[in-house]
Amino acid sequence: MLRVLTLSTLFPDASRPNFGVFVERQTLGLAARPDVALTVVAGIGVPPWPLSRHPRYRQFAAVPTHETWKGVEVLRPRFTVLPGTAGRFHASALLRAVRRGIRGREFDVIDASFFFPDGPVAIALGRERGIPVSIKARGADIHHWGHAAATARQVRDAGLAADGLLAVSRAMADDIAALGIPAEKVKVHHTGVDLARFAPVDRLTAKAALGVAGPLVVSVGALIPRKGHDVVIDAVARLDGVTLLIAGEGEARGALEAQIARAGVGDRVRLLGAVPHAQLPALIAAADVMALASASEGLANVWVEALACGTPIVVPPVGGAPEVVTAPSAGRIVPREAGPFAAAIADLLGAPLPAEVVRAHALGFTWEANTVALYAHLAGLVQTRG
Repeated sequence: MLRVLTLSTLFPDASRPNFGVFVERQTLGLAARPDVALTVVAGIGVPPWPLSRHPRYRQFAAVPTHETWKGVEVLRPRFTVLPGTAGRFHASALLRAVRRGIRGREFDVIDASFFFPDGPVAIALGRERGIPVSIKARGADIHHWGHAAATARQVRDAGLAADGLLAVSRAMADDIAALGIPAEKVKVHHTGVDLARFAPVDRLTAKAALGVAGPLVVSVGALIPRKGHDVVIDAVARLDGVTLLIAGEGEARGALEAQIARAGVGDRVRLLGAVPHAQLPALIAAADVMALASASEGLANVWVEALACGTPIVVPPVGGAPEVVTAPSAGRIVPREAGPFAAAIADLLGAPLPAEVVRAHALGFTWEANTVALYAHLAGLVQTRG
């Protein structure tokens, strides 16, 4: 029996059901194996009073500190995040909370599913317990925390000390190596997609259910500047008769609402807010194109989910995009600007691709393969330690 401690500050809870659903799915796949005993520790960062009373943090009061989540034991210790410190003390605070939570428990390996702050915490626990540690890089944990002055050293030191490293794409692996971490330590571990749920449907019927007639573009991602929804809005504003639906919530909502009003496209550009992950297949499969203008990504799950639905994608040349858009029948990779995005969307709308041809590009991304690779990786680290 392989006893796994999974650390992830990117994991859903009752107040944030969409938060890190891809980490959840990976974890549930591993936990379902009969030869694995898995415990998740999903720390929740909360600032000191009175900031802890802000609605953003007050919602966590109802989240239990210990529960069974979809059949898996999950500990949710709170740790203090200090405003104005740029994350410098996140890892040390999380470490103290995790130590208390797992006292008296035994594990064979630690699986940190996000590089920061989980990575440095995993390294400290691994040293204390004499067990191997794996850390996975997904995107912002390297692109932001790995370069921020207050945390870059912690990220690099964790990568150097880990027994094994995973990356969601080949590009992400290269980004890890660029920090000075040996490239040979990194294995590419692609995400998966539920091919039964994310599948083509009759588009006309699906559009009608959404109240849409004519060409439809969707974008899925948090309403934050990095996701580039402003670029897609400007692109669609140039395309007469094209509807854009954006699924996501975040700090940029007000700015995007103002942009939509200025462009005079409120009749065909809608912000849907946070859409439950279970409802995304119907939304994405209804679209003729999925467009996401992210400034950075590791390998976005929604890229693969769109392809599985038979919906081609338009994305910038970031992260693992070339590993997903491997041919024109998957979509287009274009500069992160409104003009190129508009041209690519128009191109795909003008010559629609058969859904099954697009879907073929997603068939290599399965959760089954993800689980097999993760188990082999973790079990191999334990065996090597001997």
